[in-house]
Amino acid sequence: MGRPAAGHKIEMMPKKLWIPLAAVIALVALGGAGAYAYFFSGLRTSPSNLALGSPSPTSATATASPANGGTWQISTGSLVGYRVKEQFVGQSSAHEAVARTGDVTGTVTISRSGSTYEMTSATITVQLANLTSQDSVAGYNVTNRDRIVQRSLDVSSYPTAVFKASTVALPAGVETGQTVTVSVPGQLTVHGVTKDVTATLQLRVTGSTAQIAGSVATNMTDFGVQPPTIGFTTVQSAVTVEFSLNLAQAA
Repeated sequence: MGRPAAGHKIEMMPKKLWIPLAAVIALVALGGAGAYAYFFSGLRTSPSNLALGSPSPTSATATASPANGGTWQISTGSLVGYRVKEQFVGQSSAHEAVARTGDVTGTVTISRSGSTYEMTSATITVQLANLTSQDSVAGYNVTNRDRIVQRSLDVSSYPTAVFKASTVALPAGVETGQTVTVSVPGQLTVHGVTKDVTATLQLRVTGSTAQIAGSVATNMTDFGVQPPTIGFTTVQSAVTVEFSLNLAQAA
């Protein structure tokens, strides 16, 4: 009694097969890209923050005399983008989504009075439709996020983001080509909404060229933009706008 009927043999599945089978069942249960990201969360990368590059070998020659004031135009190689935290289902650590575009224009004007320098104006305009994700998540095509972000920003109605800086005094050292750090108040317009913000940036002027890199910390909901909705991901509303600008002095 209690024994299997003749001709019927019960075989136990080898223990070594349980682990991969359980993983497959879990992947199916959780579904698609979200599940892959869940089990392979280590396969996520984000690029470093935008920053100034190293000075060129000719910097010492170019900065032998005090820099002049003038207007600089944003040139090729400039980048503007955003960084925002994403929380995947089942993960304890957040992933940093990063998107950037080189479709940026604008000018920066610096005035000189003796040994004193001021950034008297700066305007940066970014084409939002060309923002492209730069991070990677195993099993997920991050370009899908770009389309979601474009809808959230309503780029067909509000195609640009614009930052306009207020006048600010520049620290000593800018006249000799040193890298200086300065907080620049200004106004940021996104999604048709303008808010006061402060950009923290580094500036280096070398002869007829200049480089600026920095960021603005803000919140997308301040501009009437709700965090994008993605099935297996929660997107935080805090966002960092970052930029690395190459500038050439206007003739």
